[in-house]
Amino acid sequence: MRVKLAPLAAEVFAPFGTVAVSPAEGLRADLSGALQNWRSDARARLSLNNRPPTALPHLGPMMERHPYSSQTFMPLQVSRYLAIVAPPGPGGGPDLRRLLGFVASGKQVVSYNAATWHFPLTVLDTHGKFAVLMWTVGHDDTEFVTLPEPLEIDPV
Repeated sequence: MRVKLAPLAAEVFAPFGTVAVSPAEGLRADLSGALQNWRSDARARLSLNNRPPTALPHLGPMMERHPYSSQTFMPLQVSRYLAIVAPPGPGGGPDLRRLLGFVASGKQVVSYNAATWHFPLTVLDTHGKFAVLMWTVGHDDTEFVTLPEPLEIDPV
């Protein structure tokens, strides 16, 4: 399946989560309304990721979701990255007919809603460093699915 990428726009992305832009100097962006945790025994997990760049075109064989919590990607040193999303389908897996693909800038924070299917963190152009926030009980809040055919992600 071929994925058409568009610049990340908060209003189009809204059914899948929240997009925020780094605030101007001296200002603050509050993302607490975007954070979701559906288990009282889960703990916040804040991690740092350093990802190598991926060249496009690229074939993506899988998607993931976090059924019980949001997952927030805060760019620390990033050029651009992918935000490819799909709602759950009738069988629980991603509904690829309603898949949307976006390119986020290094100034855009993405917070995926709980249970939103998304493509694994994929950066473009140069190495990308992120802070990532989600809630876990052990490592049981990540579900992966191998797609019937890989996503074909073309250059922007």
